[in-house]
Amino acid sequence: MEVINIHHPYKKEQIPDDSVVLALGYFDGVHLGHQAVIAKAKAEAEKRNLKVAVMTFNHHPSIVYKKLDIDSMKYLSILERKIELMESLGVDYFYVIEFTYDFGTLKPQEFVDQYIVNLHAEVAVAGFDYSYGPKDIANMKTLPIYAKNRFDIIEVTERVSDGSKISSTNIRTALDEGDMEYVNSKLGYIYQFDGYVMHGDARGRTLGYPTANLRVEKHIRLPKTGVYVVSVCIQGTWYKGMASIGYNITFEKDRQKTIEVNIFHFNKMIYGEKIKVRWHHYLRGEVKFSGIQGLIEQLDMDKLESEKYFLENPESLNGNREMKE
Repeated sequence: MEVINIHHPYKKEQIPDDSVVLALGYFDGVHLGHQAVIAKAKAEAEKRNLKVAVMTFNHHPSIVYKKLDIDSMKYLSILERKIELMESLGVDYFYVIEFTYDFGTLKPQEFVDQYIVNLHAEVAVAGFDYSYGPKDIANMKTLPIYAKNRFDIIEVTERVSDGSKISSTNIRTALDEGDMEYVNSKLGYIYQFDGYVMHGDARGRTLGYPTANLRVEKHIRLPKTGVYVVSVCIQGTWYKGMASIGYNITFEKDRQKTIEVNIFHFNKMIYGEKIKVRWHHYLRGEVKFSGIQGLIEQLDMDKLESEKYFLENPESLNGNREMKE
């Protein structure tokens, strides 16, 4: 897959000559609804012997439209992760548009001319709620007006699972509540992000539960505070584990939020390593214990529950589950 970074206005030579089927959207999380859009684009491309292109933005449009603080934005999939997911779906060209004020204030006709027609799209594929400007005049119903018969249009209908609309908004809400079963069922894969292993207090070793302290990119949306069943990929191998997102309130107050991962049956030093963590199941909230022994007993129970989860869900460690649809 070729990743093409675009700053408006772009130069003509930045655009590959190939005619494409172009999938449009922001695609935060690349959930099952997004996957349906890309699958439709891919099927149409195979039918017409064309390349598949996807266009997205480097950050959420609301930063420009609603003047939100860019540092406060949290995503289900930061750009690095989104690139991984798109590549796994068989995309040929991945356009990442820098969403600036100039780009965001393009008129609908200008957007269609410059970012659909001039990207050599023979077909544009998007979800039913896709917009490319003010929603009342720049939506999927009005797209044929701006297209002027220069490309075909495929609208992908709303995806519903178990009576619930599949949307990034609903998935974010569930993540904030720690409902990983909902999150993972709507994503179609297990929620995952990367982080670097850094030095911490080394207190876990004295408890019999050494942890990898994870530093993650600031725009990653974390599950809610608590203890989770996780799996961890280190140098290409997946391990079972459990993780805590919280403030270590048992030992002192007013600490910064930390992510600590206990990796089962693993005792190597991995400081500085970049590891992947998948978030399978919420076990419990963060609790302040009156003493170390109470914490150790709880950790013993957490590990038993985690091992039970993997025993009952053996497919969880199968990396091929990712992007199963």
